[in-house]
Amino acid sequence: MPSRGGIASTRSEPGTVEMSSTEERISEVREMEPDSTVYKTLLESTKAIPWRIDWPTQRFTYIGPQIEALLGWKRDSWRTVSDWAERMHVEDRERVLNYCVAQSQSGLDHEADYRALTRNDGYVWIRDVVHVQRSGSGVEALIGFMFDISERKKSEDELLRLQHELETLSYRDGLTNAANRRMFETMFEREWGSARRSSQPLSLILLDIDSFKEYNDCLGHVAGDECLRNIARLLLRETARRPRDLVSRYGGEEFAVLLPETDAAAAQAMAEQCRRAVHDALIPHPRSKTARYVTVSLGVSSIVPKEGDDARSFLDSVDKLLYKAKEAGRNRVVSLLPPR
Repeated sequence: MPSRGGIASTRSEPGTVEMSSTEERISEVREMEPDSTVYKTLLESTKAIPWRIDWPTQRFTYIGPQIEALLGWKRDSWRTVSDWAERMHVEDRERVLNYCVAQSQSGLDHEADYRALTRNDGYVWIRDVVHVQRSGSGVEALIGFMFDISERKKSEDELLRLQHELETLSYRDGLTNAANRRMFETMFEREWGSARRSSQPLSLILLDIDSFKEYNDCLGHVAGDECLRNIARLLLRETARRPRDLVSRYGGEEFAVLLPETDAAAAQAMAEQCRRAVHDALIPHPRSKTARYVTVSLGVSSIVPKEGDDARSFLDSVDKLLYKAKEAGRNRVVSLLPPR
């Protein structure tokens, strides 16, 4: 079918009965005489819809009666190529038309997938398999079959959805719903490279729940898991304003907050904001030596990476700041800046 543009066509899978016999059917249509009732009966009894377009006039000279059952349009309403184009989903039309017209003018057989509109305002996924009939003077006609591939598209879409969901889950911490260590490592490397290229600051906060072992020993691991979920929710809430900021569970009771394009002062302010959010949540901690409630210690630093700087060394330096916060009494932020 002539078209001026196209969704990328895909070839049918080997072994598919309808598709594997396409060439034979096209040959039958090509050789079919006007009074060949045997051929017509054979073709019109299949689910594949045969059609023929006269290239010089751009008019349908034949279309199978199955078209009415599939799309609802009367068989005699398919007069010209314009009828075919207008009954195509607007999001597919330009690409499919451009592609098919170019292939037809070049004399090349082709396929195209698109959404054909039904008479009741729905749509059906169609695959058009097109043979270009040529002669010494050029293209004479287009002969082809329409196949309903709606069920295949549903299966493909569901597979893509499941693949996306699996990919998302593979980067998500199952307990806290924050990003996991794998996601942190991926994004840290990516943001490090971006900061180096753009000469923009990259900041990192590492935080650890104070006396978390004692919390688990006193209240049990179920309560410990709930505590981790609560901390993650608080951190995600505090960093929700900027889509590139990343909160991840770094390991055990430790979290990392990655802050692209954030200078040292802003990063320290964010760290203090996170510390206060946890403190103000008033999650009881009967065994804490720091406060009656759950608290966190944080290390924070910022860098504008240059050629030769090592990302792992920067990460280690922030980790050391975290442990300085714990050694200094916990429930505090330690950075390379003077305390605010």
